[in-house]
Amino acid sequence: MTVLRVDTISGIGSDGPVFEGDLKFNSQNFLVLPKGTTTERFPDFGAVDASSARGIFFGGGYSSPTLYDVIDYVTISTTGNAQDFGNLTLARSTTGACSSLTRGVCAGGFDGSSFYNLMDYVTISSTGNAQDFGDLSGIRIHIGGCSNSIRGIFGGGWSPQKNIIEYITISSTGNAFDFGDLTTARFQPASFSSTTRGIFAGGTAPPSNLNTIDYITIASTGNAVDFGDLNNTASATGLSNSTRGLAVFTSGSSNAIDFVTIASLGNATDFGDQTVANREISGSFASSIRGVIGGGSGASTGNVIDYVTIAQTGNAQDFGDLTQQRNRVSGCSNGHGGLG
Repeated sequence: MTVLRVDTISGIGSDGPVFEGDLKFNSQNFLVLPKGTTTERFPDFGAVDASSARGIFFGGGYSSPTLYDVIDYVTISTTGNAQDFGNLTLARSTTGACSSLTRGVCAGGFDGSSFYNLMDYVTISSTGNAQDFGDLSGIRIHIGGCSNSIRGIFGGGWSPQKNIIEYITISSTGNAFDFGDLTTARFQPASFSSTTRGIFAGGTAPPSNLNTIDYITIASTGNAVDFGDLNNTASATGLSNSTRGLAVFTSGSSNAIDFVTIASLGNATDFGDQTVANREISGSFASSIRGVIGGGSGASTGNVIDYVTIAQTGNAQDFGDLTQQRNRVSGCSNGHGGLG
């Protein structure tokens, strides 16, 4: 017979008994209970601290048909030029990206003649070349990407415009799984997340640009739901901390930035302006404090990196330069809002 001895029992109520002290067993069977509270044994591995969070820029192109396999990185809390991180498995532009605390994943893309469904991954805190992760369900470019600490989500895309949403488990490798559908098929949406919600905002569905904002619950599966509308109708890139998401417009002559409160519903509000216009699908990422946007199309804008303070509103400021001029870049970080 097993005898359970409890030093003290306190807090008997709606939550059940609370055991204090040591639990001891007198038994012929060997049993060891796990120590510590469930909070201690299952900690919340949140985003990297804002002072050390790192952002990654994947690939891109410039003066077509020139394409790059380059991967750059910056420390988000600083300013200065990007540094070389490594190389993609294949030179390409128009990819989508998502990230966990440790890994960044780059998906899809175009190499000047062919579209791809491949996914690469890197370990954000290190440097080195990307490795193969798996495949999307089909070839896609101009994909929106967002994530929490476990799941990466890819939505939309082109050839032609797609309403597909897929997910991956970032800590593993393998092919993407079906999640659901966007409310409207489109490519080049701004995408960002909190720990629970993923947002896809704006985008293009020829012959029109859209201002539609959709949201999903990352931990579930299912179709996206209407959130509200952007102030602008244009392609965009996105970034967020845990509460506020920014859509940075990246096509035409617009240098506008909109923001939403991710936990709410409703239309976007004007945030400010970028230092330059005509970024053409630039890369973006964030820490809990700062958002960073890099790349562009013009000879004087193709290597520009800007930053904003997410909790405030106002115009962007100069951060530094990419290692090479290029547009159609994707970005991710180990400090964004989906990680807490």
